Amino acid sequence: MNELAADAFFQDSSVKKAKEEILAAIEKHKQKITQIRPPFPGLKISYQESVQLLESLRGQDLFYHYIGSGFGHGALVELADGSVKLDFISGIGTFWGHGHPKMVEAALEGSLEDICMQTNLQQNRDIVNLCALLTKHAELDHCFLTTSGAMANENALKILFQKKAPAYRVLAFERCFMGRSLALAQITDRPRFREGLPSNFHVDYVPFYDWRDPKGSTERALFVLEKHLNRYPGQHACMSFELIQGEAGNYPGTQEFFTALMKQLKVRNIAILVDEVQTFGRTDHLFAFQHFRLQPYVDVVTCGKLCQVCATLFKDAFKPKPGLIAQTFVSTSAAIKVSLALIKALTEDGYLGSEGKNMQIRKHFVEHLTRLADKYPKKIEGPFGHGLMIACTPFKGDKEKVTEFAKTLFESGLITYTAGSDPTRLRFLVPQGSVTFEDIDQAAMILENLLVEKS
Repeated sequence: MNELAADAFFQDSSVKKAKEEILAAIEKHKQKITQIRPPFPGLKISYQESVQLLESLRGQDLFYHYIGSGFGHGALVELADGSVKLDFISGIGTFWGHGHPKMVEAALEGSLEDICMQTNLQQNRDIVNLCALLTKHAELDHCFLTTSGAMANENALKILFQKKAPAYRVLAFERCFMGRSLALAQITDRPRFREGLPSNFHVDYVPFYDWRDPKGSTERALFVLEKHLNRYPGQHACMSFELIQGEAGNYPGTQEFFTALMKQLKVRNIAILVDEVQTFGRTDHLFAFQHFRLQPYVDVVTCGKLCQVCATLFKDAFKPKPGLIAQTFVSTSAAIKVSLALIKALTEDGYLGSEGKNMQIRKHFVEHLTRLADKYPKKIEGPFGHGLMIACTPFKGDKEKVTEFAKTLFESGLITYTAGSDPTRLRFLVPQGSVTFEDIDQAAMILENLLVEKS
């Protein structure tokens, strides 16, 4: 008999029964969370004390006074003060929904494995399946998993710098966001994010696509790109492409715009990195570079957030030398299981494609935002973005007013977030695995009610 002890354990009838009972109990108690509700009066003081303690321990204030109870139901989440809110930001795009049965079951199975955190030296069978799944769908040769989008981008840069040595410069778009690590803060086009930090390599910026002037913005970007390439011949290792600029305010480019730049980069033998940490799973394709039909040009792709376990995917020509990329942790066993379940749901349950669930959700939400913009043109503009990266601009994008509006929405039971500056936008990353049209209708109603109240 060659049966693995692990297989015998996971097929054990008592384990199956226990899992079924836990899942049934979760479903039972989720029924207590069916609508937005205010905090429980008896929990207000202790909740506020917890918020103050957390802010003190972190050394900085929280944007929202959000401490979850650890329980939710679809797009609804329960906080530790007893309140229930509609979650339309999903941890900036990391959640599929609260208490989703398939994801809970996957996480439960992962938690039963013998190690909580899988490591670079000791990885379980699911990692093989996850790497194979990601490389298959991305149509790239290799996959290196990691714990965060920042590390996925760090690994990508290391791979590209090594391949293109001694080149030491990077090209990126104006207003881009790539992360906050020491290296990534150099690329992220937010000077205050690197205040006081030493510079460790050089970055040259190219203007991003402007939907108000497609032809002109493409010509300007090509001109600036050529200027950088001529000024520093042979010194650029890669250009980083954020295809939909999320942190800037959900600005998408176009196939024509990206292709024009990528063709010029290929002529100069400069590698192309696509940062999909936020766009993964949020368009009509699994990867946004596939939506924009950029497969012939892409060398390295990073993904994160929604896929739970972050990854750097790359062509065989960019395979790094031994020792360049390594780490202690790959991810938790639970997250790896959830990642597999989530990618399977995205690719097999009708979320992708021009008529898939992703685009149906977008259409329904965009119709509401368009109606509000038409009805209150002096108070809200939009919608903007692409796929499930949706945004609007209240109050002409005034940062203070939009921030105040977001916090008022939070208190009213709708969780959104801000992005960009000049203008500052209100953005949404809905939990597409669980959100319903009724949830979207209610979110639009809250938005409209507060717009009416604001002078």
